[in-house]
Amino acid sequence: MEFSKRVKGHEQELVELFTATFTASKGVAEGTLIGDLVRQQLVSTPASDLYVFIAESDGMVVGGAIFSRLTYDQDDRTVFVLGPVSVATERQGQGIGRQLLTYGLQVLRAAGVDIAVTYGDPNYYARVGFMPISEAFVPAPFTLQHPEGWLAQSLTETEMSPLRGTARCIEAFNDPVFW
Repeated sequence: MEFSKRVKGHEQELVELFTATFTASKGVAEGTLIGDLVRQQLVSTPASDLYVFIAESDGMVVGGAIFSRLTYDQDDRTVFVLGPVSVATERQGQGIGRQLLTYGLQVLRAAGVDIAVTYGDPNYYARVGFMPISEAFVPAPFTLQHPEGWLAQSLTETEMSPLRGTARCIEAFNDPVFW
């Protein structure tokens, strides 16, 4: 298994991976929605606002994790939100997702990112250091449908303190359907 940031040339493979995985777990509508989100993230997001990590096995992309910038109008810290994450259905349960996220978080730390947030299953994301937070502590760009899934972690030696101001996400995520 190889983990990398090499996305060039894998864009369509990533879109297909996310579409297939979310279709298998949540249905065609969700698969299409997430596949389109990934396509928009890859096409319309400035490189400085996006980190894309892949897991490859035997030359095939079997996992992907995308982090995009969140900005706060009254806070200078660098924040990235994880989403979406996908591991090929037939490869799930092998630790690929955990290893891919661990790799991605290490790269973000090395790049000077202060905080990583995500919106998902607290039990799963706790395996890589995410902890539940409130929307008052870290404002979300939109009201969360499932606030119990709002999670964060400090990527520095400093304990995380509340983020200040209104949150703004990348254009591809700028829709309440994702929140």
